[in-house]
Amino acid sequence: MKVSGFSFVRNAVKLDYPIIEAITSVLPICDEFVIAIGKSEDDTLELIKSINSPKIRIIETVWDDSLREGGRVLAVETDKAFAQIAEDSDWAFYIQGDEVIHEKYLDTIKQAMLEHKDNPNVDGLLLKYKHFYGSYDYVADSRVWYRREIRVVRNRPDIFAYRDAQGFRKKPNDKLRVKFIDAFVYHYGWVREPDKQQAKQRAFHSLWKSDEEVQEFVGNASEFDYSEIDSLALFKEAHPKVMQPRIDKMNWKFDHDLSKKNYSPRIAFLTFVEKLTGWRIGEYRNYKII
Repeated sequence: MKVSGFSFVRNAVKLDYPIIEAITSVLPICDEFVIAIGKSEDDTLELIKSINSPKIRIIETVWDDSLREGGRVLAVETDKAFAQIAEDSDWAFYIQGDEVIHEKYLDTIKQAMLEHKDNPNVDGLLLKYKHFYGSYDYVADSRVWYRREIRVVRNRPDIFAYRDAQGFRKKPNDKLRVKFIDAFVYHYGWVREPDKQQAKQRAFHSLWKSDEEVQEFVGNASEFDYSEIDSLALFKEAHPKVMQPRIDKMNWKFDHDLSKKNYSPRIAFLTFVEKLTGWRIGEYRNYKII
């Protein structure tokens, strides 16, 4: 079995993306890793080269910033990397620049790849998510955060990144048939210094909105206000080992009253039902579990 990892990134240094941690977290079960590096305003290219692994293959790209509808440019860049993986790879492991796989899940993911490698009915593997927020001590636990996404797909030309590259579909526009596995993606997109988080918000929303809309949405504050969150839970487990140096360097403080729940009456009811039954009413699912 051959596995190719792939991702894309731009301005990773400027916007403080844990891209090194993302890539190195999946390298142990990848035979190669293709990373599409967009023309950046910082030393992103040198940063990726510093990993110094023979598995890594870099392709340099230029983002089309006019593709703002639905964050389309993110899917385009994802597909550029996907198209460059080895033709003889069985699986493609996708990891975004702020996602990390804990080492304790690598065997589970690899075993699922082996188990379903020769089953043509399985288009991909569906993983669970932990969304960290504010600091490395808290996870967002409300229903507004997505619970699952496809992160392993077949190496087939009919599969493509969907919408803003949060997930995948197959031509003409069908949902993938996936196996749901007991492994988590650790999402750190909402954990960075408040000033860098505000800069990231401005850059991120510029991929969807006009300059005027970004200004209206993000505002003029120099730092991101982490206090505006509906619900958090305390994270009591260990983080991936590759994240520990970054965690040790954390130089800002974020504390949150876990009893504070900022729900509307409707969301409060839906949350109650979900916690009671495990059923997330109205959940968006860009996949078919088989």
